[in-house]
Amino acid sequence: MHTAYITHPSSLRHDMGADHPECPARIQAIEDQLIASGLLPFLDHQEAPRATDEMLARVHHPDYIAAIRAAAPDAGLAYIDPDTAMNPHTLEAALRAAGAVVLAVDMVMSGRAENAFCNVRPPGHHAGVASSGGFCFFNNVAVGAAHALAQHGLERVAIADFDVHHGNGTEDIFHDDPRVMLCSTFRHPYYPYSGADSGNQHIINVPLPAGTSGEAFRAAVTEQWLPALERFKPQMLFISAGFDAHREDDMGGFALREADYVWVTEALKDVAARHANSRIVSTLEGGYALHALGRSAAAHIKVLSDL
Repeated sequence: MHTAYITHPSSLRHDMGADHPECPARIQAIEDQLIASGLLPFLDHQEAPRATDEMLARVHHPDYIAAIRAAAPDAGLAYIDPDTAMNPHTLEAALRAAGAVVLAVDMVMSGRAENAFCNVRPPGHHAGVASSGGFCFFNNVAVGAAHALAQHGLERVAIADFDVHHGNGTEDIFHDDPRVMLCSTFRHPYYPYSGADSGNQHIINVPLPAGTSGEAFRAAVTEQWLPALERFKPQMLFISAGFDAHREDDMGGFALREADYVWVTEALKDVAARHANSRIVSTLEGGYALHALGRSAAAHIKVLSDL
């Protein structure tokens, strides 16, 4: 089986203004590196569908969904917060980004793909039940996880989030849902200034200091994520794949390299092989140094695809 590669042209049309780090070039940087490395032809290319309001409402309050729809401008930019804005194409991109993860779940659960990578934006892990921010509108990975539970009869799914920022929105959505384990490493104290003391038996938060090396990151995953995942035995594994912990990413302040993303992807594949019939769905979160983002995402996808 192939790795599904799911994206949509709307990801290139959502634009929050000149010099904004969460820019359309992020999508192309990944695709360019997949071309340069020879990986792209071996992936199963799929166009992301729109998520429906029913899918979104599994994780977001209906009033919040309506408010995001109402905020979409006909021209110019509509600011949700000082760092997060909508242009006339943002709503479409956000619906397609969430829909990409739903399609990935359906493909992996049906056996049409062993795993999937969703090269989409806007990212999602800062979007909570009724909150946006951090460049996020709908929580793509949460929409996919909830779809796996609701439509495919799974009882336990896990989300591994190695973005440099805490996935506060994902935690907000699933903090009291023991069917979903969230394993997260993140810089602390740092935006969004959460996660250091809010974990529980199925929310495995691992705050790490500025300057964290690949060695320290690997130790955190080995000592805290992997034992928790072994106990939980997820039937499907999701990855919030943020690559802003790379040493070249000035926004992150960590010191990871491509080899660390290879290592963590291999470790998560081992967990999925033991407990989840190798079912993995990964979706893009952060990563703002374009060359490092492209190389890191390509390394991650290469491990997923066994190429």
